Amino acid sequence: MMLLGVRTGAVKQAVISTEDIGRYLSPERIISFDGFVSFEGRRYGVPYRYTGKTCRVRREGYTLYIYSTDLKELLTTHDVTWSKRAQSCDDQYEIMEQPEEVPSQKVTTDIRQTEPLEKPTGFEKFNFDREELWDE
Repeated sequence: MMLLGVRTGAVKQAVISTEDIGRYLSPERIISFDGFVSFEGRRYGVPYRYTGKTCRVRREGYTLYIYSTDLKELLTTHDVTWSKRAQSCDDQYEIMEQPEEVPSQKVTTDIRQTEPLEKPTGFEKFNFDREELWDE
């Protein structure tokens, strides 16, 4: 049980930490599709099994704690730095046991380079007797 000190006038009183205070100190965040949660302008990784769900985030000093919505499970912790680079966690991405899909058909594309067309110079491009049209 954590006690917080609150000063009211000249008398200092102790406040007992309850579940309501814990929810107030840990705002809710939505975990994005790529497994990151945004807090104080930075992105922090969360394990992949929580992608798309909500969580609660609390910062204490230079450590960021990411909890489940009911504050009963600690999902992960991160060191808070000045870096704007997103921080991943160990279990953020699922390890796939199956191989990548290989193409079912052979590639039959053939690319060739043609000779460039000659563009007429001067008034030749205004010769309307010819059937070809020249665009500039």
